[in-house]
Amino acid sequence: MSVVTPSNEGARLLSIAGLNAYFGPTQVLHGVTLDIAARRVTAVIGPSGCGKSTFIRCMNRMHELVPGARCEGAVRLDGADIYAPEVDPVALRRRVGMVFQKPNPFPTMSVRENVLAGLRLTGRRLSEPEDAVVERTLRRAALWDEVKDRLAAPGLSLSVGQQQRLCIARALAVEPDVLLMDEPCASLDPIATAHIEDLLSTLKATYTIVMVTHSMQQAARVSDETAFFLNGELIEATHTDALFTAPRDRRTEDYITGKFG
Repeated sequence: MSVVTPSNEGARLLSIAGLNAYFGPTQVLHGVTLDIAARRVTAVIGPSGCGKSTFIRCMNRMHELVPGARCEGAVRLDGADIYAPEVDPVALRRRVGMVFQKPNPFPTMSVRENVLAGLRLTGRRLSEPEDAVVERTLRRAALWDEVKDRLAAPGLSLSVGQQQRLCIARALAVEPDVLLMDEPCASLDPIATAHIEDLLSTLKATYTIVMVTHSMQQAARVSDETAFFLNGELIEATHTDALFTAPRDRRTEDYITGKFG
């Protein structure tokens, strides 16, 4: 089995065309077509149950892990079909990492071991000492200064906000091209949320980021592009400023002005 390999190091992106997704007989995404801009933050917004999380899980083939779930259509990474038979889903997920709503550090592992876990699971050969990888990755996740004297402590001993940044560090350690984030701040307090938002502005210089968020204010603060979903359909996707100030679709306007949600 192989993994999709980059065709252009300077312009990595995801392209979705005619995406339909199902849980058993129930269709939850309907013909979604969207290009994800490289090295930008794309926010995915919409009311609960509109298909946001399913959409991003189709981008790294996590949707198919649910019994009875399937999808149709095309999802391309650097022009290559990620659902092609020769693509190894596990290898794909090294390139398209994911951070979940609830922080999920490995409970029996230290902070240090959590950072290295993905690398060890994939058997990736390191070109530098493990300690250097840990420090570099935790710095990238804006966590090093807070935990450098606690690397041997359990990951679960950190605050919830720190745990989420530890999970981001774990995802970054394998050097993905794309980082999917499914409501990463939903369980965090305002201070921890601000840390994550500040981190996104730094990470987008290196990574393509797609973030599901329930907060329109957060989407407006941190994203470059925003996609609005409703009832499993992509209603509108454009530059964030344009979507919030001059939406083209009445349904988008009704949502962002609070007429429903």
